[in-house]
Amino acid sequence: MALDRYLKGDDDRRVLERKMKAEGRLPPGQALTLKWPVLHAGAVPEFDPQTWDFRAGGLVETPIDLSWAAFSALPRTDVTSDFHCVTRWSRFDNRWSGVAFREILARVRPKAEARYVMVLGHVGETRYGYQTNVPLADLDRPDVLLATHHDGVPLEPDHGYPLRLVVPHLYAWKSAKWVRGLIFMAEDKAGYWEKAGYHMYGDPFLEQRFS
Repeated sequence: MALDRYLKGDDDRRVLERKMKAEGRLPPGQALTLKWPVLHAGAVPEFDPQTWDFRAGGLVETPIDLSWAAFSALPRTDVTSDFHCVTRWSRFDNRWSGVAFREILARVRPKAEARYVMVLGHVGETRYGYQTNVPLADLDRPDVLLATHHDGVPLEPDHGYPLRLVVPHLYAWKSAKWVRGLIFMAEDKAGYWEKAGYHMYGDPFLEQRFS
């Protein structure tokens, strides 16, 4: 349901915010927004479906390298979930469409020692200019997906088109935009924002904003 069809002003927003808080869906220190702010580090990359690919390797039995056509042919799923930004806004009941992360896991078959994943995002002209670390157990969940659509339409380039990770239970910097690759690892390593002082895990309900 697109909430902004029914909520006309700030009074309605406050009513919904109180409702989300009462239901335990609004993390501490967060405020509800009906908009979808644009926040990212670096420039929006250009997308060429003829040269784009998605790679996953590291501690896996079967590394993959998929073209855009091959990735687009994977089974699709729809998920509705909330989205919490470390800058203190939350957007509720987002409708995502894409490829479940478990589809990737089924194909690469992580090795027993793989416990973490470094997610690699394309920024500007740099293929892997963004990285964020996520425990494998947090990606192996039914609501985690590699999304191509949001609220019924393709993602805008500013929001990660053609592909972004969505990890609803962690702060949104873990939901990397412009995803191009995954590295499965035995040990945890800091990504882009984690090296700058952000929390290694990022649970919004524990307010794990910074290390």
